[in-house]
Amino acid sequence: MSVFLIADIKVTDDSWVPDYAANVHDLVKKHGGKYLSRSGNIETLEGRDKDSTLIAILEFPTRAALDRFASDPNYAPYGKARQAGSVSNFHVIDDTDIAGAIPYLKAG
Repeated sequence: MSVFLIADIKVTDDSWVPDYAANVHDLVKKHGGKYLSRSGNIETLEGRDKDSTLIAILEFPTRAALDRFASDPNYAPYGKARQAGSVSNFHVIDDTDIAGAIPYLKAG
């Protein structure tokens, strides 16, 4: 079952960004992941505006693959640099569709 990592990031010190961008893509790929989007073009259609610099959406083939990426010792210095130079919120969702599982939403 695929899982998606939604990384919502507000950069507070961009000194980490060049190394992160140059190296983390290969680590994501190493663990079977791929970027679906990395964008700073964030528009709020409903709700409060986010104070985010960028949002990235990554897909991994399994939760275990995502966990291996997140715990990879080669990722650790990049993750620490990102955490020190940003406010990051990472969310994981799977590819289940709750349609049909609740009475008011028909299965797709």
